[in-house]
Amino acid sequence: MTVKVLGTERSVLFVCMGNICRSPTAEGVSRQRAEAAGLALEIDSAGTHACHVGAPPDARSARHAALRGYDLSAQRARQVAASDFERYDHLLAMDHDNLKLLQAACPPQHRHKLALFMQYATRSDSDVVPDPYYGGANGFDQVLDYIEDASDGLIAALREK
Repeated sequence: MTVKVLGTERSVLFVCMGNICRSPTAEGVSRQRAEAAGLALEIDSAGTHACHVGAPPDARSARHAALRGYDLSAQRARQVAASDFERYDHLLAMDHDNLKLLQAACPPQHRHKLALFMQYATRSDSDVVPDPYYGGANGFDQVLDYIEDASDGLIAALREK
């Protein structure tokens, strides 16, 4: 998979549909990995839909993340805001549907900031992080596998700059 070359940008917004499963997991994993790498990043997450605003991450996401040492408990769901397109250097979508919604809402001058998160993965051939919401426990483990992979690639790309 091709990795987008990054400049000195230092803020990342992870985006999924409801901001209760994939994007809060990406936020928690990437925040911990950036800190471990000594990389100063502003990291947040949001959803393209407002269906869970104010809610904590899905209990299954939080439980599976905790089993791998990630704490998602302080996070609360929010919807992508118009100001996010200017504020963040990278808005990374978990799948094609959410990327299309971001593209539709994003002002033209900020569209270069939009991408799929999985473009940074080096151990997986998937271009999306699948939504585990309606599946079983294995889906949450798979999401963590993909997110850890893409987070490692993102952190490595940012460290090279």
